[in-house]
Amino acid sequence: MVPKPVKALFKSKPKTPADIARQTRDLLIYLDSCGNDDRAPKRDEKMAELGKLMREMKSILYGTGEAEPNPEACSQLMQEFFKANTLRLLVTNLPKLDLEARKDAAQVVANMQRQQVQSRLIACDYLESNLDLVDILVSGYENPDIALHYGSMLRDCIRHQSIAKYVLENHLKKFFDYTQLPNFDLSSDAAATFKELLTRHKSTVAEFLSKNYDWFFEEFNKKLLESTNYITRRQAVKLLGDILLDRSNTVVMMRYVSSKDNLRILMNLLRESSKSIQIEAFHVFKLFAANQHKPHDIASVLVANQSKLLRFLGNFKLDKEDEQFEADKAQVIREIAALNQEIISNSRSNSSTASPA
Repeated sequence: MVPKPVKALFKSKPKTPADIARQTRDLLIYLDSCGNDDRAPKRDEKMAELGKLMREMKSILYGTGEAEPNPEACSQLMQEFFKANTLRLLVTNLPKLDLEARKDAAQVVANMQRQQVQSRLIACDYLESNLDLVDILVSGYENPDIALHYGSMLRDCIRHQSIAKYVLENHLKKFFDYTQLPNFDLSSDAAATFKELLTRHKSTVAEFLSKNYDWFFEEFNKKLLESTNYITRRQAVKLLGDILLDRSNTVVMMRYVSSKDNLRILMNLLRESSKSIQIEAFHVFKLFAANQHKPHDIASVLVANQSKLLRFLGNFKLDKEDEQFEADKAQVIREIAALNQEIISNSRSNSSTASPA
């Protein structure tokens, strides 16, 4: 029998997914204890090891080029990771990691939001019991160095309806400012999160908008639709259309299209030099025109601007042929052209039912 080489006798056993989670937690605890001291003993060595562990966790959760992820390995990793406060340590110490480790950490957190262990989304359970971590992710937009990584994590966390509801109810107002940050990458990322909050979970959004209609649309109109920033206006009018055209928000839509102030804003957006804004504004404006129960002041504004609107719509064309757009435009033209007769009919109807003096 050939004896084994000495190295083979002392070869370490492969790390299990649970080992990787434990070692990650230990290194994060070390990093947490160092504070901001870059001169801590063996700090660079430990940071390199932490980066390696992040890559190993990512490989377990996503698989590699040669192999698909192993469900049992993912389950072991998840259970050990969430047994203690590893997610808390990772989130709070993310600013101390190097750029590549931050990217890997964001991908690890993203995948964990979708992983089920014994039919439960344990990442969601953990977040529901540690909502201050969600607060930290939201406030990340105030730190340019970490904003994009926290923003990415936040969007994955609000895949959970309960977490999205928490952010809507406690933090949404901040996004009216975050979406207008001077840094384009940050404002775009905040806008992506803002859109996700207002479109992903239909029933939660409908309930939120119904309860918070007044302040929400006052802010939306003033800070976004009437912003001096072209990109802000374009993104806002597109999002407004997505919200109002969703069937879950029918009650909110009917209230929005009954406001003369809202109509004025949309008519101004139709006059923009940007074709992109005009098209998105048209998709909202058509709701005002198609409303079969227009308040009198809405109808009066449309009649007062009837000739201008009909002339504009007659010349309004897309660069590419679009049958649905043309059908919508024809319907809007018919509705506006018929308004004079409609108002006269309503006036006669009101006169005939009025009490004699």
